[in-house]
Amino acid sequence: MDFFFDHLVWFFKKPEQAILPLKQRGLHIVKGGRHESWGTYNTLTYFGLSYVEFLGIENLSIAEKHSENRLITQIVEQLAKESREGPATIAIRTNQIEELASKLKAEGLTVYGPLTGERVRADGQVIRWSTLYPEYVENKVPLPFFIEWEKSDEERHLELEDQRLIGSHVLGQPKLESVGLVVNNLDNTIEIWTKLFGLKQSEEYIDTEINARCRIVKLNGTNLLFCTPIGDGPAAKVLKEKGETPFLVNLTDTNQSHFFEMLDGYWRFQ
Repeated sequence: MDFFFDHLVWFFKKPEQAILPLKQRGLHIVKGGRHESWGTYNTLTYFGLSYVEFLGIENLSIAEKHSENRLITQIVEQLAKESREGPATIAIRTNQIEELASKLKAEGLTVYGPLTGERVRADGQVIRWSTLYPEYVENKVPLPFFIEWEKSDEERHLELEDQRLIGSHVLGQPKLESVGLVVNNLDNTIEIWTKLFGLKQSEEYIDTEINARCRIVKLNGTNLLFCTPIGDGPAAKVLKEKGETPFLVNLTDTNQSHFFEMLDGYWRFQ
């Protein structure tokens, strides 16, 4: 079963307000559209088919009705109730979502979905997909959710190029090399993710910029960087304030070397 990184979901009260800060850093970001049946809307920045989605709540009363959609449940809890912005979860792409649902149920996980979703784009076109939300009953570790798009990767890439969503960054052709996730127990989390999804990992190393033990889990398109703090620093700060969560965007081919905090998350340009 093949898996590809799809996108990082970043909760933000007003997604349109993410546009200016990213443009000032040389990144191309656009208004995505509205999820009318979920009560949410977004802005998007693409790095090939990997992208970052800034997701906000447009209609709370609609959003509160979606207990099966765990992403909407999460954004209501974190953004509406706790006012907690920043990176929140990741989506992994598959072309076998029904088979994956059966496999994860057999592993003893609670599985929500597949659920159908759609977004009305700014030009009026409707984009459709299915999502799957696996969870451990005893909440061992946070897991990603999975997405299967109605259109193929090739079709989507061509459309995104035609819309100038891919390849339009002022600073060049940056690549979303990895997304960093801070976790309590590096070894345990890595073991669960690699066994459950058949992913490979790299050797452990110390990332001095975030002061953490880290290991890469290799994923097509964009890798996942799992980190556990070894002292005070960005990783420890996020873990203390937000718990286990994505927290870091690593971009390569930016023609610069810069680590900074922006929009309640960390960014590394290399």
